Amino acid sequence: MDDKSSQLRRLQIDRTVAPARGSSRLPWVLGGILLLGAVGAGAWVWLGQPAAVPIRVAVASKVAADAGPTAGASLLDASGYVVARRQATVSAKITGKVTEVLIEEGQHVERDQVVGRLDDSNTRAALEQAQAQVKQAQAQLRSARTSFADARPIYERSQKQSAAGLVSRESFDNVKSGYDAQQTAVDVAEQVLAVATANLGIAQRNEDDTVVKAPFAGVITVKAAQPGEIVSPISAGGGFTRTGIGTIVDMDSLEGEVDVNENFIGRVHAGQAATLKLNAYPDWQIPGSVITVIPTADRSKATLKVRVAIKQKDPRILPEMGLRVAFLADAPVAAAPGAAPPAGVTVPADAVQGASGETGTVFVLHDDRLERRQVRLGQRSGDSQTVLAGLSAGDRVAVGDLSKLSEETRFKVEN
Repeated sequence: MDDKSSQLRRLQIDRTVAPARGSSRLPWVLGGILLLGAVGAGAWVWLGQPAAVPIRVAVASKVAADAGPTAGASLLDASGYVVARRQATVSAKITGKVTEVLIEEGQHVERDQVVGRLDDSNTRAALEQAQAQVKQAQAQLRSARTSFADARPIYERSQKQSAAGLVSRESFDNVKSGYDAQQTAVDVAEQVLAVATANLGIAQRNEDDTVVKAPFAGVITVKAAQPGEIVSPISAGGGFTRTGIGTIVDMDSLEGEVDVNENFIGRVHAGQAATLKLNAYPDWQIPGSVITVIPTADRSKATLKVRVAIKQKDPRILPEMGLRVAFLADAPVAAAPGAAPPAGVTVPADAVQGASGETGTVFVLHDDRLERRQVRLGQRSGDSQTVLAGLSAGDRVAVGDLSKLSEETRFKVEN
């Protein structure tokens, strides 16, 4: 019995030691897991943060007492094209077949120079017919005048005989009737000649219309027709019908035409000095001046067209070339005695974002954070921008790639 009891006790599990060992290891395991998780989360947060954006810092300074638009400084830039104020597609006044084209692209022509001819076989025949009709009318007029001249002495003699009672009244009336008829025939012949002469003039004009001439001196930019084609001043009419012989441009009438945003049109006025740069010659500055601001806006683009005179004539300037125009500031006007000092502060132009209107955005530094601030802009001169409202003298502003900045952006200041 004792042997069986001892054997049973050996088979029992000793629960007094194992739980003690397990309970001592569990807190250490759990602590290790939590520590690893915290380290991983910290590394993920640190690695996931964006890199600091490098910026430079500028300090807003007061506008000097004598500050103002520097004469010759650019107030506004605009883009556009070179256009010709005087150009024409030259055509005949009638529809006809081209027999000669006497121009080529790039050719200089003078006023009234013949540039082409149309088939004049029909108009020439009509002209010859009108000339013959004039000759016929002239012959009829000569005949009428001769008959009238012959009738005059007969009438005068009969008139004297009737007064003396030598001829009857009936005989005198017959002579007078014939005399009046001859006089009327002369009048009719003169009118027939006038009509024939007018028809001759029309026929001559029709013949002249077959010769195409340059309306003014200029340069041929387009040769539009070839011999054998039909040209019509009314409409193309389809097929190979042309509307003209070619296009002539007066190179002395070239000027710039640019679109200016309506928000800035107050900075542009007639007579204002300007500098033009062709896209083809970006290093060549061409002097110019504002001719006028066309007084109507384009509602789809919110712009107004401005005409700019090109003061330097040069063969490199060609129609439809792209250009940029810088509108320059006028000479500053001296301030009146006792006038209030100019308002605002100046900052680098690179410190202002969205400076395409009268307002813009700057980022003001406050220790380790950025404040996005809306400001009202004034004059820009070179790399300096005047801020009329929104900044005070001494404010520190960010300069750099402002598109990468926000109030939550990490940044680092560079010298």
